[in-house]
Amino acid sequence: MTVRDILLLGDPRLYEVCAPVAHEELDELRPAIRDLRDTLLAFRAEHGVGRAIAAPQIGVMKRLVFLERVSNTTDDNPTGIATPCPLINPVLHDFSEDTVELWDDCMSFPNLLVRLRRHAGCSITYRDLDGRKHTVRLEGDLSELLQHECDHLDGVLAVSRAIDAHAFAYRRA
Repeated sequence: MTVRDILLLGDPRLYEVCAPVAHEELDELRPAIRDLRDTLLAFRAEHGVGRAIAAPQIGVMKRLVFLERVSNTTDDNPTGIATPCPLINPVLHDFSEDTVELWDDCMSFPNLLVRLRRHAGCSITYRDLDGRKHTVRLEGDLSELLQHECDHLDGVLAVSRAIDAHAFAYRRA
């Protein structure tokens, strides 16, 4: 088990755009994927939260997200993303016009909540570890979660999406 340090707000690497993962890199990225999982689970054990983590949060500047959560359901219909799951080169598209306002949190600033808006739904296309392409429609909390994680891949943090200057709160234990 390798738990990596999570880069914290202010680290310039968090603002970099990540490079796509080439098919030839999949095998060499397996240790990083295990590290993402181990780091996510350790964070969850310590803080009681954590559903996904993006590779740049541990200093791996690749378009890779690791998701480990109980499936999102709408009327008890699963999303189609089995977890745990690495999402390789995820691309969000087909955003709903409806938005939701929420308090967002992040492992890179674990004591801060940020009020922002996200699309209520969207679709995601990604590749799995075998290089197979998947497209899934996302709604609700899974939609907002993967919008957050994909923002990390583009060097965008939730603090940049705050709805106004008063949209910040300290997370109380």
